[in-house]
Amino acid sequence: MSQAPFEQAGSLLIGTVDFVSPDEIKVALDIEAPGSVALNAGAPRPFPRVNGYLLISVDEGLLVGQVEWLTVERSAFPKRRGMQDFGLVDLPFPSRRLRLNPLGTLRVRPEKTGKERGYVFTRGADALPSIGAAVMLPTELQLRSIVESGERRRVKIGTSPLAGDAEVRVDPNRLFGRHLAVLGNTGSGKSCSVAGLIRWGLEEAHAIRQQGQPNARFIVLDPNGEYSRAFAAADSAKARIFKVNPAEGERALKVPLWFWNSAEWCSFTQASAKTQRPTLMHALRFIRDSDIEPTADSNHEMRSFLRTIVTTIRIEQNSGSPWGAFPKPKSFFEKLEKWKTGLESDLPSFGGDQHTKLQALVGKIEALCVPRRVQYAHHDFTRPEIQELLAAASEAHSAFGGTEADVIPADVDAPRPFEGTSLLRCIEAVAEMLNVSEHVETLLVRIRALLTDTRMKPIMGGSTATTLQGWLENYVGTDNAENGCVSVIDLSLVPTEVVHIVTAVIARMIFEALQRYVKLNGVALPTVLVMEEAHTFIKRYKEDIENQDAASVCCQVFERIAREGRKFGLGLVLSSQRPSELSPTVLSQCNTFLLHRISNDRDQELVQRLVPDNLRGLLRELPSLPSQSAILLGWASELPVLVKMNDLPKSQQPRSDDPEFWGVWVGKDEDSQPISRNTDWERIAQDWQTGPTGSEGA
Repeated sequence: MSQAPFEQAGSLLIGTVDFVSPDEIKVALDIEAPGSVALNAGAPRPFPRVNGYLLISVDEGLLVGQVEWLTVERSAFPKRRGMQDFGLVDLPFPSRRLRLNPLGTLRVRPEKTGKERGYVFTRGADALPSIGAAVMLPTELQLRSIVESGERRRVKIGTSPLAGDAEVRVDPNRLFGRHLAVLGNTGSGKSCSVAGLIRWGLEEAHAIRQQGQPNARFIVLDPNGEYSRAFAAADSAKARIFKVNPAEGERALKVPLWFWNSAEWCSFTQASAKTQRPTLMHALRFIRDSDIEPTADSNHEMRSFLRTIVTTIRIEQNSGSPWGAFPKPKSFFEKLEKWKTGLESDLPSFGGDQHTKLQALVGKIEALCVPRRVQYAHHDFTRPEIQELLAAASEAHSAFGGTEADVIPADVDAPRPFEGTSLLRCIEAVAEMLNVSEHVETLLVRIRALLTDTRMKPIMGGSTATTLQGWLENYVGTDNAENGCVSVIDLSLVPTEVVHIVTAVIARMIFEALQRYVKLNGVALPTVLVMEEAHTFIKRYKEDIENQDAASVCCQVFERIAREGRKFGLGLVLSSQRPSELSPTVLSQCNTFLLHRISNDRDQELVQRLVPDNLRGLLRELPSLPSQSAILLGWASELPVLVKMNDLPKSQQPRSDDPEFWGVWVGKDEDSQPISRNTDWERIAQDWQTGPTGSEGA
């Protein structure tokens, strides 16, 4: 026999409100309220339970509150509802009380929406209850309406044990569009959650799309080599695996030197700010000056030489060196002598206007040098003399096909191909031109060490081994993601000295490519960049340090992505076991958090600051959360919810298993299958000493 609405509401009543504030409501439970299990809400349900949900009648709806704590207070014998006082003496009796944190309002869904009758949950409380208001248990339908709230709930990621295993679904636009942080201790299930979010999203998109691969792009930066197994045989993901030593079906990791920008070069070489950094910047500008390597001929070589002369004169003129304090004028005079010698040796090779202009420049240099060759000469130059010299050099440069655009400094960070050895020669030439050769020797030593490192050669490749277009197609993906939806970049064998630079270069290239995509197309290309072990690569740093190291430059790249990535369609997913070590800038830009077990007190304090005061009760479960359980909060969830993540088959889990100590000790696993571990140190020593052998191609 069905109950009338008032009868049903009366059966769900468990207490009354006796204290109200904007962020706290205290409830006195009736003596008849369930003590451990509630049987009157449609299905057996634990009650009372910390972090469970209760309802309070308010204007035009029901206020939803989450239980923060329970307690027992000794009080006089409570009078039961409907019982008269016959003059009995009250005896001491335990009275149960609890505190609620108001979360939002549950309203009946309007019938005109076209959906079945139910409830709609919205965050925030329009009205607070009064003292004495009835507190009720939610029905199964109401409980599911609270947890399953929100629009466009497209991807199921798990169930909520606090709400009768109601489905927890998310909108990928909210989850990835404003950055996601997956935080928790090692072994708490972070990697499985990240792999699951990618896979479940792609499977759902594949089911909706029906034909062809989803046009999705996930790029996983994997410093521990965990994700190769998770996506090795993924039908819906069709992953591309990039490694230093690729196996069959995998690809060679390529990050050419000419991808590096000036900040990355300066951080790797630790170039000093006074002399080495300007020298390196000039060298990078000169070497990136052409998109392709030109054919070597005397005309081109002379034009390049004259461009260098024009550029150097302008630099010296702007700095005032020709008329500055000693020995700057003398150094400029010595440069003129070297230029004259180089130009005179090539004069017979040219004729016509080229010979005339070149001869005029040589004559001008000679006129400036003659009075300064005498003993005790005064080497200072005047401004008119330098202006006339610059005019003669510019005319000679024009005669050999040079233009004004040639001497405008090239973009020092443009990804134009060049060889590492060419950069070395260019640095030496610029150092001699700027008269700082003795100060750049350590800079050259560091670059030579990089170029001769056998571990780096497979990654760096040559200037022709990789093209920019080919690299973007391989790592970001082709049209409609025909070559796969997931790129797993295994960084586990990248040398420690350069792993931060390699990571920074990959992330920056992806970000800048998507910037240019928006510039040229007017719309974004949605892409998700996943950073495992984020506390290693996005670590807080001191901003006042003059020479930033590679780790700082890497962090700055991700800070820029966190601030600006959303505008260009680049979502960021961070996975870290030490959130307290992460950059505050990056963490503050994450709008959604998936929190697994966190036991460190510093990490707990940081996470507590991520949510409002009245929602912190649920976070107190963080130290005791079991594996596969997490708390979802932020932009992707209407309210913080405890989630038991979907199961992920062993073959689809990242390789992050705990070591099998006991099985190896006794020689068999739990199923009595034999386990053996042969050392084979000879093979390890040979691989270690000889280094990796790379394969060509991007």
